[in-house]
Amino acid sequence: MSHSHLSDSDFFCRARSASGFLTQGLSTLLFLLVFDDCTSRTSFLFHSEDSRFKVDGDGTLKLKRGVTLHNGHKEFYVSTQSKGKKITVPVRVLHEARHGHHHHHEMTTQPQVYDCFCKKYLFYFSACKPNHILDISCLSLPVLNFPKSSGGLKRRKRDWVIPPINFPENGRGPFPKHMVQIRSNNDKEVKILYSITGPGADQPPVGLFTVDKNSGFLYVTQPLDREKKDKYILLAHAVAVGAGKAEAPMDIIVKVIDMNDNKPVFTQDPFTGTVPEASKPGDEVMQVTATDADEEGSANSDVRYTILSQEPQLPSPNMFVINPVTGMIRVNAAGLDRENILKYTLEIQAADLEGNGLTSFGKAIITVTDSNDNAPQFVTPSYTVSVPENKVDALVVKMPVTDGDDPHSSAWATTFKIVDGDPQGLFNVSTGPSKMEGIITTAKPLDFEKNNKYTLLVTVANEVPFAVPLPTSTATVIVNVEDVNEAPVFSPVEKMIKKPEDLPVDSDLVLYTATDPDTARNQKVTYKIRNDLAGWLSINKDTGLIKVKSPMDRESTFVQDNKYSVVVLGTDNDEIPATGTGTLIIELEDVNDNPPTIDERMIKVCNKESSPQLLSITDKDGAGFAAPYTVQLQGSSLSNWTARMNDTKTGIILTLKTMLDSGDYTVVLRVSDNQGLHQESTIQASVCDCKGADVQCIDKAVAGFGLSSILGILGAILLLLLLSLLLLMFLRKRGGEKKEPLLQEDDVRDNIYYYDEEGGGEDDQDFDLSVLHRGLDNRPDVFRNDIAPTMARPEYRPRPANPADIGNFIDDNLKAADNDPTAPPYDSLLVFDYEGGGSEAGSLSSLNSSSSGDDQDYDLLQQWGPRFKKLSDMYGGGED
Repeated sequence: MSHSHLSDSDFFCRARSASGFLTQGLSTLLFLLVFDDCTSRTSFLFHSEDSRFKVDGDGTLKLKRGVTLHNGHKEFYVSTQSKGKKITVPVRVLHEARHGHHHHHEMTTQPQVYDCFCKKYLFYFSACKPNHILDISCLSLPVLNFPKSSGGLKRRKRDWVIPPINFPENGRGPFPKHMVQIRSNNDKEVKILYSITGPGADQPPVGLFTVDKNSGFLYVTQPLDREKKDKYILLAHAVAVGAGKAEAPMDIIVKVIDMNDNKPVFTQDPFTGTVPEASKPGDEVMQVTATDADEEGSANSDVRYTILSQEPQLPSPNMFVINPVTGMIRVNAAGLDRENILKYTLEIQAADLEGNGLTSFGKAIITVTDSNDNAPQFVTPSYTVSVPENKVDALVVKMPVTDGDDPHSSAWATTFKIVDGDPQGLFNVSTGPSKMEGIITTAKPLDFEKNNKYTLLVTVANEVPFAVPLPTSTATVIVNVEDVNEAPVFSPVEKMIKKPEDLPVDSDLVLYTATDPDTARNQKVTYKIRNDLAGWLSINKDTGLIKVKSPMDRESTFVQDNKYSVVVLGTDNDEIPATGTGTLIIELEDVNDNPPTIDERMIKVCNKESSPQLLSITDKDGAGFAAPYTVQLQGSSLSNWTARMNDTKTGIILTLKTMLDSGDYTVVLRVSDNQGLHQESTIQASVCDCKGADVQCIDKAVAGFGLSSILGILGAILLLLLLSLLLLMFLRKRGGEKKEPLLQEDDVRDNIYYYDEEGGGEDDQDFDLSVLHRGLDNRPDVFRNDIAPTMARPEYRPRPANPADIGNFIDDNLKAADNDPTAPPYDSLLVFDYEGGGSEAGSLSSLNSSSSGDDQDYDLLQQWGPRFKKLSDMYGGGED
C-alpha cells in the first residue's frame, strides 16, 4: 500500500472551537492513521484502548469527547487483525504552542482557539516493518493553510504535500455541503480571494466543487460516486486584493470514501461443472466467482460464499461444501451415483462485508459423470462347444456380457482374457464389434490325437480400470476337439538326395514314405508320383520305394541348377480319402557324357592372305569335364589348314595356309575335353577370291538365278500390256454402232481443272452443265435373264427446275435405286452424272449384250499362243 508522508518543512494549524467543534460526544477529525499489512487491503477494523479516541476503517482518528493532555501529550494503543494475527501499535498525541502562548494541556468544551505547530499530519505503521512508527505532533483540524511565501506574485515550487480530503460517497446532503476551509497565512494583512480549478471545478464535471471566494470554504454540490471516480485533484488559488501579492497554487486531493452501495454480482449464472461419481470427500468439483464494484480490498468488496440449498437432497443433503472465500466447491460426502442421480442443483449466496453485507444469489449445476463403478458380467457363466481339429481362426464361442455403466463409454466397453487352460496359446479371445461380446477363435491347429478336450477360464474387464474395487466376472469354456480324417504327412516334407546322372535304369533311388496322423483309424497309405516332367522315375505304390525308370540327364532342360524335382502323393484309404504331398529333390552329379562341339558350321575366308577364324566350343558337362580343350585336323584338311587352341584353351583358331580356288571346302576337326572325350565336327568353308579379312564372295548360282528372274519379270510386264490392250479393244466394241476412236480428241472434259481456286467451282470452266443431267430416260433397258426381279419398280423423281433442290433429288433417287430390282447388279449402270465421251459403254456384267465387235479381227489372238486362244474363240466366233 502506498502512503503519504510530510516533508521536513513545518506548517501552522489552528483549531477553532466553532459550533461545538470539540464538544464532548461529537466525532472530531484529528489525523489519518495509515496501516499497511503488505496486501491490497485498504480498510481494517481498528480498536482503540482509549474510548475517547475512535479510529474508522479507513484510518481516520477522531476525538469523541474532551481530553486533558498531561505533560503536553497523550499515549494510547490501537490494534487490528491482519493475516490471523493481532497487531498493536502505540499512538502519541502531542500539543505545542508558539508565539508566546501558554501551553494548553486540557481540551474542554469551552470555545477556545489553539495555534499549534504541526510537524506531522499522518501516522503510519506497517506490519511488514513493525518498528516503523511515526509520532503525532499535535491535534490537527480540517484547515488547509497555504505555505509561507515571499512577497510578490512569483509562483513558487511547492515542497510539501497536503494530505487527501476523505469524503464519503453517496452523501445525503443538504447540498452544497461543507468539506474544508482553504486559508492563506496572509489573510490578516490583506484581503484574500480564493478560487479552485481542475476536474470537478472548471472542468468536467463542472461545478461539482465550489469555493467561497472570501472565506475559502470548499463545498461539494452533489453526492459523489466512487465507482465513477474515486479521486479528484483540484488546484486552490489565493490572490491578495490590491496588494499585488498571491499565494502559490496548492493541490487539493479529494479522495472519495467507499460506501457499501454495490452488491456482489456472479460472473455467470448458472455455473456448470462435472464430478465423477466415484469422487471422494474433499475432491474439487468447480469454482464460483462473484465481483463487487465497491473499493477493492475493502470490506465492502470482501465477498463470502454460502450454499443455501441442494436439490435433490440425496443420498445426503450436504453432498457438497463451498469455500466461503475462494468459492471452490468440493465433494463433502460419499455416495455419488450417476445411475441414480445424474445432476445436482446448488443455490449459492454471495455476500459482501465478509458475508454480512449485501447479497446476491446464483445457481451451480453439477453433472455426475460416469465412473467405472460397475463390473461387466457374463450372461452365461459356462459354455461347452465342439471344434474340428486342424483349423485356424475357427469360431469357438461367443460370450455376451452386460455392464451397468454409461453405454458406449470406456467404462462400459469390455476386454477379455484367457487366464487358464491354454498354456500353448492355441486359442485367441477378442472383443466383438458391439464391445459387449467376447469371441474365442483357434489361434493354432488343434490336434485330436494329442488332446481332445480343453477347459478355458475367461475373465472380462472394462477398457478403463475400475474406479473402486470390484469383483471380476469369469466364464468357463469347455472345448471338445472333433476328429477329422487328416492327410498323411511326409517326413520330411521336402526331401533332398544326391545321385549321379548316369545311374542305371531300375536302380533304387530312395524310400520316401508318409505317416497317417489318424493313429486310431489304422489306415493304409498308397503312393504315386506327380509332376515327373521328364518321366525318369517310378514308385512302388505300397512301399514308397522310388526307382530310376529311364536314364537321367543333368544337362536336360527339366533340370534347374543341377536339381530335378518331383511331387510324391500319399493317400489314405478312408471313406473320404485324404492326400498328403511331399517333394523329392534329386541333385544330379555330373559325369563326362557330353563331348565338346564346335558352334560354327559355316565360315568364309579369302584365298589370299587369309585371316584366322576363331571357332567357339560348347560342352554341356560341368567345369570338371570341359576346358581346357584340344583340337586336331582330320583327313585332307591337314594339307590346306592349320588349327590350334587359343590362349585360354576354350576356342579354336583355324587358318587357311595354302591358296585355294574359290569354292566350298569341308574341314574336319576333332575336339577333346580335359578327360579325353572327343567328337569330330565338320565345318563348311567358303573360299572366296579376295584378299585379307575383307571377304567378298560372288555366288554364281545366285547370279544366274538373277538373270533368269529379270527375264521372267520382263515377260510378265509384256503380258500385262497385252491384256490391257485387249481390254481397251473390248471396251471399244461395246461402245455401240457408232465407231469412235479409243481416245476422243474432242472430249469436253479434256481440260485442266483448278481445284485449289476459291472461285465459283465448275462455273469457272464455262461448261454446259446440262449434259450432267441426262435423266433416267437414257438408262438402257438391259436385264439379267438368269435372275428375275420379284419387287415392283420404285418411282424416280424428275430433275427439279430449281438447282437448289438438286441435293434432295439425288438423295431420293439414290434411295429409290437401292430398292430398284432392276438396278445393278441386275441391269446396266444407272447414270447420274456425265463422265465424258466414253460413258455410254455398257455394264461389264452384260457380256452378251454387245453386237458391235464385227469390225475387229480376233483370229489374230490365236497366233499368240494357247493362253489367248480362249479369247479368240469367245470374240471371233460370231454372236450366239
